[in-house]
Amino acid sequence: MTTTVMREQLVAYLADADDKKIIGLYTLLEDSIKEKNSTLTEEQLVFLKKERKKHLDGESASYSWEEVKEMIRKRKAS
Repeated sequence: MTTTVMREQLVAYLADADDKKIIGLYTLLEDSIKEKNSTLTEEQLVFLKKERKKHLDGESASYSWEEVKEMIRKRKAS
């Protein structure tokens, strides 16, 4: 069996797996997942978590991509 087929089967399995199995698999792979997905330091991750919480709690300003582009255009024009 090729790794491509294995990936496809795993994706299909995970899509329908119950929570207990997902938690178990995640726990088993957690260190590998974090290692692969994170190039940030622990300090940076803590900062981002705090900023995300402020965003979700409505305590910080948020802008759409279109709004950001418009702000940049206005700054360049002045």
